[in-house]
Amino acid sequence: MSEYTLPKLPYAYNVSNLVASFGKLRLTSQALEPYISEQIMTLHHSKHHQTYVNNLNAAQITQASADLVAQLHLQVTMNFNAGGHINHTLFWKILCPPSSSGNPGAAITKAIDARWGSLQGFKDAFKTILLGIKGSGWGWLVQDNATGNLELLTSRDQDIVPAGKKPLLGIDMWEHAYYLQYLNDKPEYVNGIWNIINWLEVEKRFSGGEAEVWGDLGKLKSMI
Repeated sequence: MSEYTLPKLPYAYNVSNLVASFGKLRLTSQALEPYISEQIMTLHHSKHHQTYVNNLNAAQITQASADLVAQLHLQVTMNFNAGGHINHTLFWKILCPPSSSGNPGAAITKAIDARWGSLQGFKDAFKTILLGIKGSGWGWLVQDNATGNLELLTSRDQDIVPAGKKPLLGIDMWEHAYYLQYLNDKPEYVNGIWNIINWLEVEKRFSGGEAEVWGDLGKLKSMI
């Protein structure tokens, strides 16, 4: 039985996080501000994602000693919290400080242009998908493993992308991802997030195999 842990972020919660280094102060990795605030990132990562991890580990322990009927009921809890852990782990990697966002790489740009005509056409189509989500869920840019085609799709609550689809870019549309900063202005959240997309990671996922994208999450993914 594996014990899951909260992944560390490759950036800080806030942009002015200073640490002592050899008697001097140096600026640590830049944060996602102003597009995602320190308050949201702190709660989203250290509270919400941590809760999915805690609940997943607890459900595993309970399931190991439960009878068959109880195991079946626990599977729903396992799937929800495993999905929350998987989706958020993929999400953190697809974000980066504004200064590091850059532009899409050549390969993904060619694929996007072929499917949507332009990068702006892709963003417009994705925005429509994201704002069409009713309740809580995720929006995804995926690549079909069989055809290689790019697709946009959504998943409810903490469901992961369907089998046979490689997640290239996922955007969290749960209220906890934006409400403390954007309130009910979901369009502004969606507009802003393009400034902190890690296009190098998107290109890496597009060019790599499915196993590389899922990494250590692959085993957990196969269980739900």
